[in-house]
Amino acid sequence: MSSSRTQVRRRQVFYFPGYDPIHPRRYRELYRKESGVQAKISGYEIALSPKQSKSGYGWQVDAVIDGTPTTSDFQVLVWSDIVRDSMAQGIFQTYLQLVQTAWIYTASGALARMTRLRKGPVIAALYPVGFLTLQLLLSLGLGLVIWIAFIQGWDMLFRPDRELPTPVSDVSIYLGLAIGAAASCLALRWFKSRDSRFFAYYLMHDYAYSARHRGATPPQIEERMAKFSEQIAQALKGNADEVLVVGHSSGAHLAVSCLADLIRAGQVAGNGPALSFLSLGQVVPMVSFLPQAYRLRADLAFLASTDKLSWVDVTAPGDGCSFALCDPVSVSGVAPDNKRWPLVLSAAFTQTLSPERWKELRWRFFRLHFQYLCAFDRPGDYDYFQITAGPATLGARYAGRSASKSRIETPTSGYTSVSP
Repeated sequence: MSSSRTQVRRRQVFYFPGYDPIHPRRYRELYRKESGVQAKISGYEIALSPKQSKSGYGWQVDAVIDGTPTTSDFQVLVWSDIVRDSMAQGIFQTYLQLVQTAWIYTASGALARMTRLRKGPVIAALYPVGFLTLQLLLSLGLGLVIWIAFIQGWDMLFRPDRELPTPVSDVSIYLGLAIGAAASCLALRWFKSRDSRFFAYYLMHDYAYSARHRGATPPQIEERMAKFSEQIAQALKGNADEVLVVGHSSGAHLAVSCLADLIRAGQVAGNGPALSFLSLGQVVPMVSFLPQAYRLRADLAFLASTDKLSWVDVTAPGDGCSFALCDPVSVSGVAPDNKRWPLVLSAAFTQTLSPERWKELRWRFFRLHFQYLCAFDRPGDYDYFQITAGPATLGARYAGRSASKSRIETPTSGYTSVSP
């Protein structure tokens, strides 16, 4: 372990968001709202205030849990600007991404292998492909109908003898084609303007961003991760009792690489703060199963055996957007003989949410993917707010806890090499 500390009075939290173009204030307001709800349910005190330091974006949490006051400084590690840039694609470019991404996942065999793990995230990955294709077909169909209707109407108006059939004129064909094409384009633009409801373009850009380098880390992300690692290294030199790194969704595999870099560089001292890593709703196989994900696979293998941190991976079968209870190291085929991490646990939505609440959320797939950051009305041993603001380190909280019996550890990836 990086430290023998188990009790926390002061904590530094670094939050890695997933592929999200929204300003990080969204996470502050989500924490404010949901922590208040959980505090009332679980009987503790928690309050947010502005972040004390001027570096980065975040907030401060003061809590009294189990009679112990704690202060936690949150910092969101922002890469939403990179996400927004990657989403700045036109309709044509998005359909080109669709073809390229589908080819990469199918030709590499990654899609078929991921299906052996969990159907949910594979369906989520296929959803934008299917729905964008449907949008295209509907738009083309609309254009075709308008084209045919225009030709018929034109000839009815302008043919010299309406009693006799005449050949379709070139003017009606080409003018109708132009009007039909314009209608198809307008329909496609209408679909895109409603993507805040459909999420088809958003998810397509997400998967395309992971796939376009066939699993290799994009250069912009490498540069940003280096800055993230520096910030975490500075915190490890401070007066916190615990430095807790939280990675949600796509942010989980970014956190894996940052922490691996940090530990390899000797930045984790034995007498410093306890270093903890909480991965939530991870989608690691979406990247690690791709042929050129050498960097990520090497980092997973390294982090799995280190004694410099505690790593707990929390997912839930009710979250159809994550690889629930799939050990990200083992299923990627890179588990070392001396594997220690992660401890794979289930948030068990069907047990930790009341039947009424589960019924309300069950088909809201995107919302369920964020449930790890929210309140549970029947909380179990997973409580995001006690982990991030409570008096125990992550390692101490789950000391002696057995991994979920239903976890999946079978090596499934077709690519397991950690170097080119």
